[in-house]
Amino acid sequence: MLPDWDDDDLPEWTPEQWDRAAIWHGDKLIRPASGTLTKPGRPRLEHPKRQVTLRLDADVLEKFRATGKGWQSRINAELRKILGI
Repeated sequence: MLPDWDDDDLPEWTPEQWDRAAIWHGDKLIRPASGTLTKPGRPRLEHPKRQVTLRLDADVLEKFRATGKGWQSRINAELRKILGI
């Protein structure tokens, strides 16, 4: 069963939203929706990184952390450079 709501509580649609909306009459689709719906968040990467647990010497870890935000990415970049990939 659908919840009860007052139409006055719904936000007003913009003309762009009306232009993109699917129009139904009962069970019959009069006009399909146009455009795309986007999901929030980052787009999926073709080759996503994998999370691992790695033990590092304390001085190595502190040296990278001292470089500021993005230190994990810099470790990855250094490993790639060493491996020649």
